[in-house]
This record gives sequence, C-alpha cells and structure tokens, in this order.
Amino acid sequence: MFPWLLVSLSTEVTFLNVFKYITFRTFGAAITALVLSMIVGPWYIAMMQRRQIGQSIRELGPQSHQSKKGTPTMGGGLILFCITASTMLWADLSNPLIWIVLFVTLATGIVGWADDYLKVIKKNSKGVSGRAKIFWQSLIAVTAASLLYFKFGMSPELRFPFFKDLVINLGPLYIPFAVLVIVGASNAVNLTDGLDGLAIGPIIISAGTYTLLAYLAGHAKIAEYLQIPHVPLAGELAVFCGAMAAAGLGFLWFNSYPAQIFMGDVGSLPLGAALGSIALVTKNEILLVVIGGIFVLEAVSVMAQVFSFKTTGKRVFRMAPIHHHFELKGWPEPKVIVRFWIISILLAIIALSTLKLR
Repeated sequence: MFPWLLVSLSTEVTFLNVFKYITFRTFGAAITALVLSMIVGPWYIAMMQRRQIGQSIRELGPQSHQSKKGTPTMGGGLILFCITASTMLWADLSNPLIWIVLFVTLATGIVGWADDYLKVIKKNSKGVSGRAKIFWQSLIAVTAASLLYFKFGMSPELRFPFFKDLVINLGPLYIPFAVLVIVGASNAVNLTDGLDGLAIGPIIISAGTYTLLAYLAGHAKIAEYLQIPHVPLAGELAVFCGAMAAAGLGFLWFNSYPAQIFMGDVGSLPLGAALGSIALVTKNEILLVVIGGIFVLEAVSVMAQVFSFKTTGKRVFRMAPIHHHFELKGWPEPKVIVRFWIISILLAIIALSTLKLR
C-alpha cells in the first residue's frame, strides 16, 4: 500500500521510482518487521505477564523444562502482527497471491489461537481436539488450493529437484496434494516448537530461502535461465517472506534461551502453513522437504514412535519429538537448538544448490 502511494508521485520525484522494485520493498518489509518486533515485543511480553498467560509444562516431559512453567506464551501473535503490518505496508496489494498466503497464515493463526486460548486461559489441557484442528486446517487449505487452481490457473505440474525433465501433472489431484502440503507443514512446525528458539530458527532460515526462490520464480528471464517454473506474480511473495524472516528474527531476540516468551500454537501452526502455501505458489513443493528438513525429521520421529509403540510395544526414541530424545541423552538444551539450526542452514544451502543442478 505505502509504496504505491509514493510511486504515484514518482513523476515529480524520480527517486520514488525505487519503490517499484521488489528487492527494495522486500528489504523495507524486513526492516519494518524487525523494528516492529523490537518495539512491540517488550510491551507484548509485559501484557502477557500481567494477564498471567503462562505456559503449562507436561509432567512427562524432561524435568529440566519444569522451571519454564509460567513463562508467557502465545508469542506467535506478535509474529503475525509484524508480518501482516509489514506486508500490508510494502507489498502490492493488487496481487492476489499475497492475499491467498495472508489468508492461509491468518486463518490458521485463528485455529492456533483457539487452541492456546482453551489450554492457557480456560485451563483445558486438551485444547482444540486433534480432529477439529485437522478439519479447520484442511478447510483453509482446500479454500486456498481451489482459488489457486480454479480461479488463478496455478499449474498442477509437480517438479522434482535435480531432475529437470521429471514432471508429474497432478490434474485435479493438485487440490488434495496442496492440502497435504499446507496441513503437513503446519503440524510439522508445531511439533518442532518444543525448545527455546528451536522452531523459530529453521523458520527464519526457510523463510529467507523462499524469499530468494519467490523472487526467482517471479522473474521470467531468470526462471528461464535456471530452468525453473516461472510463476507470474510470485515475485511479490518475496516481500511477505522477507517480512516473515525478519519478524522471526525479532521474535528470536525474546525467544532465545532462556526464553522470555514462547510461540504457542498461534505462531507455530500459521507459520508452518505459510511455508506450505509459499512452496505451492512458487512451485517448490518438493523442495520444502529439503528446506524444512528439520520439521520433517521432527514429524517423522513422532510418527515412527507412535507406530513402533502401537505395533511392538517398544519405543524408537527415548522421547518424541526427536529433540527431546537428544535432551534425554544428555545434550544441553542450547546445544540441541544450535545444532538443529546448523542442520537447517546446511539443508537450505543444499536446496539452493539444486537451482544449478537441473
């Protein structure tokens, strides 16, 4: 919104032409999101403390976590505010893809907020039931996927990294596939959010990676050179991704060990859904498995643990998700967190390397 008001004055002040460029507006959105996080963050944390909106800790979890009881939670609301405000200020709001990704993010945020509200404020330990959560996530994903496929003609072709000629046309199956990507990413990030700064680190890295991928997908000449799908209008999502990465960075200031505030489901569910929707729009769905490899590892560890216990009565890990397994093996919490961040950076580099290996 803000850039286009200034661009209208560019005939008189040529410098204002700079607001036409996605790269400039991406940096603008990132700086805005980061500054907002740093300014609003202390007030937000103090408000949560006054209202005694604190995290409850499972008795079955690692004993070292019991000291975190009462730490303010629902910090994802801060992240969503910074992302939304920055995107609204710096993005081209005539671009429908911006609105679809914002819809997925904020609508899933409402589901996460409801879950946190029931758990933290109403003291309902179960929160929103698993089935209800999946239902609402799926409904949101179906709505977004239907708009992309039927209204905006999103290609149903699925492309694979490293293989430039391997293409699968999903046809109408694109919609259930898109639902799987969005809902799967949403819940995988939710499972990862178990240690101070553990989830937000890979989120920052993933959002930063998709900032570049969105820009490349939206640029016809670069996309042709790199032999990747060109998606008109996708470049504008770089603004959203830049805001998301910077908002996450600002949140990490308060969420780093020992955390002053936790993300909660109001943060983890929508941020995962946002990554899933961005992967779909930029046609990098398969690459999300690599970029978000930490999230995949966490989700698979839970599924493997449940399957093994139900079928054999034995556990694969000492505790799932897998970050708790390493804690129980004696790794200090900060070591688990930083090592997972390092792996996430490595996976992002591998993902970007596929751009030239096609």
